[in-house]
Amino acid sequence: MIVRIMGEGQWKLDDGHFAELNTLDDDLLAEMESGDEEGFRRTLGALLEAVRRLGEPLPDDALEPSELILPAEEASLDEVREMLSDDGLIRG
Repeated sequence: MIVRIMGEGQWKLDDGHFAELNTLDDDLLAEMESGDEEGFRRTLGALLEAVRRLGEPLPDDALEPSELILPAEEASLDEVREMLSDDGLIRG
């Protein structure tokens, strides 16, 4: 799976990491629905860190189709709400 973090680049992750990322996505969605700004910041940071830790960065000049696009770490709760569907950021 190819994941893009807006403003940073792309990472290639094995599909075996999907469950961990999906758990973080579920937590992020719950925090957004409850308006938990502190939890949202913490979980978004954890989700982005997991992608960076588990994935292999693609070269800056690589333009692969991204299966998942994540917001930048500084994105506001409202900006991320606009990106989400009822299923969250991660689908599968």
